[in-house]
Amino acid sequence: MPRCALSRRVAAPALAAGLALVTALAPTISAACTRFVYLGAGETVLTARSMDWRTDVATNLWIFPRGMERSGEAGPNSIRWTSKYGSVIASGYDISTTDGMNEAGLVANVLWLAESEYPAYKGESPGLTIAAWAQYVLDNFATVSEAVAALEKNPFTIVTDAVPGEDRLATLHLSLSDASGDSAIVEYIDGKQVIHHSRSYQVMTNSPVFERQLALDDYWQQIGGTVFLPGTNRAADRFARASFYVNAIPKFDKPNLAVAGVFSIIRNVSVPYGISTPDEPNISSTRWRTVSDQARKLYFFESALTPNTFWVDLKSVDFSEESGQVMKLDLGPDQSRIYSGDATDKFVPAKPFRFLGR
Repeated sequence: MPRCALSRRVAAPALAAGLALVTALAPTISAACTRFVYLGAGETVLTARSMDWRTDVATNLWIFPRGMERSGEAGPNSIRWTSKYGSVIASGYDISTTDGMNEAGLVANVLWLAESEYPAYKGESPGLTIAAWAQYVLDNFATVSEAVAALEKNPFTIVTDAVPGEDRLATLHLSLSDASGDSAIVEYIDGKQVIHHSRSYQVMTNSPVFERQLALDDYWQQIGGTVFLPGTNRAADRFARASFYVNAIPKFDKPNLAVAGVFSIIRNVSVPYGISTPDEPNISSTRWRTVSDQARKLYFFESALTPNTFWVDLKSVDFSEESGQVMKLDLGPDQSRIYSGDATDKFVPAKPFRFLGR
């Protein structure tokens, strides 16, 4: 019997049995974003993410130096800190940090998670606006282990707020990865912080909660990506494709090939621009994509509306406290302003934005 026929026969019962599991674990409404970590040859580590939103998220790129005095923007009892590491970040509405990498190679990404439930904030403990959650980590830590050890002590209470222009609260989860390839996923479920920490946690999408995403991953590992992969833009399907492809492409020993491979995967799990799915009101078009090269300290950015990919070279940035210089790269409406190649010298001095808060 031909091998392909045998594969189909074996896979069919598993697929039939598994569809109920997939349907049960994947909610009917989900927002769309994807993040994954590629572990290549040698010291090559790349983290990619897509930003999917139904309207322009007004993203710009920012350079933040060390020594910035920060506030959690949660009222009188806000947590306060001074940045230890400089970073390059992608803002949301210029009131939040949605994505970025610091000079040590730590990457932070926030993605939508409808199931998030944060503890009630009564001002009795230090508060941190959800808009600065990713920035707090980038400012303070060099590795995932350092960040996890600190976050486990619950140094603050996350305070959420309304999404600009909408009547819903921001419900997010946070992913972390570092130059060693270590990963962590931080969520708030039933009002309590839950941290998943392992180098094996390479992929994160939106709903369901990460523990249930791992169950989905176990299922698709049994099926095998060469037999069948789900092709819709739902979070569970994007998770399955990213999980397969991130370990299916070669462990390239040439960094530029690794970047090309990673971009090909994040494009594969992107949502077509302008798509409307009536039964999935929160599935949104991919607005932009980033790839962080954590070994070479290069931060790549690609807009859905421009033909060019460009990058920021963190090694060429003066992050010193003495410079104290905040810099901004204006991406224009819908991130449609065209940059190409190394855009590090295109940043201009700017007043730092204030994080959304109280």
